[in-house]
Amino acid sequence: QVQLVESGGGLVQAGGSLRLSCAASGGLITINAMGWYRQAPGKQRELVATISRGATTNYADSVKGRFTISRDNAKNTVSLQMNSLKPEDTAVYYCNADVKSVRDPYRYQGVWGQGTLVTVSS
Repeated sequence: QVQLVESGGGLVQAGGSLRLSCAASGGLITINAMGWYRQAPGKQRELVATISRGATTNYADSVKGRFTISRDNAKNTVSLQMNSLKPEDTAVYYCNADVKSVRDPYRYQGVWGQGTLVTVSS
């Protein structure tokens, strides 16, 4: 029942910036960890960044220093600020969250968004 909707993807030139957002809704009780993942053509989905409810962050080495993950617990959102973008950042970016919902109020369950495409040109 819980849904995650990403937004903010698009086409940007190398060296530019883009900000992705993800909003959770639908029977939510609480959200624990949240994160961003990406999948480039011909590659497996990989972790980009995660953030705990207490705001502890973790980044893939490839984006460390360029990307920043943040969350707003009151609004049930998570964002990814992407700076100094490179062509190799081109991928579909997916939002993920561990949630407790009305459907399953006694355990956390992982849910995924539909993905948003980021294309970085040179």
